[in-house]
Amino acid sequence: MREHAGTSAATPDPSSTTRTGNNAEIFAACPQFFANGQPPVVVHRPTNRALCYDAFAILHSGESKTAVYVAEKLNRASIADADEKRTNKFFPDARLRSGERATLDDYKGSGFDRGHLAPAGDMPTAQAMAQSFSLANMVPQAPEHNRGAWAKTVEAATRKYAGRASGNLYVITGPVFEPSIAQSESIGPGHVHVPKYLFKLVYDQNKNRAWAHWHLNDDTTRGSRPISYAELVKRTGIEFLPGVSPSQ
Repeated sequence: MREHAGTSAATPDPSSTTRTGNNAEIFAACPQFFANGQPPVVVHRPTNRALCYDAFAILHSGESKTAVYVAEKLNRASIADADEKRTNKFFPDARLRSGERATLDDYKGSGFDRGHLAPAGDMPTAQAMAQSFSLANMVPQAPEHNRGAWAKTVEAATRKYAGRASGNLYVITGPVFEPSIAQSESIGPGHVHVPKYLFKLVYDQNKNRAWAHWHLNDDTTRGSRPISYAELVKRTGIEFLPGVSPSQ
């Protein structure tokens, strides 16, 4: 997750967004980003929207004006192709209602980075790179954490592991708001909510192993040992891998 200046980028096909409904049906246009085609099981919220992009999928919250989670599928081939030049052109996704999405003004002067959830460094094509700068793929992130521990000990480590894995990795990244979205800090005229924690779940399908990085969204955060999948589910209340029982 790195923050840079930027103003616009091409958005994906507006037809690839939908309200939440049946858990699998909402991502019918991009099931490939989820293990066994099954998205995480989350409580239905009226302002949640599913967004499909070329290299990732987002469940977006109109309450927090950030993602609930962002899902990717990584493997040796995708990492080998992830050598695109950064576009650095951030843009609000026009598929989201104006009152439910972040804008560039929300981050301006906030003191927070626009932190990628699906990292730009994972993107295998120029179009995917451009799409990764959607503000739907951002959260307000402490700058030193974004450019330091998160980038070096979480994102880079995940790419390195994917680059030598024998099969597919399913990676789900998201924010955690405590004590609640409504009570969390927010930035900008649109009140984009600031997460207290960030997590990145990594599931190695071939080995049936899963682990998660869990970081406080703070400039003082340093690297820490991953937590188990069971612990992530306990902390978030979300079943990220429905139908899967990964080994610990």
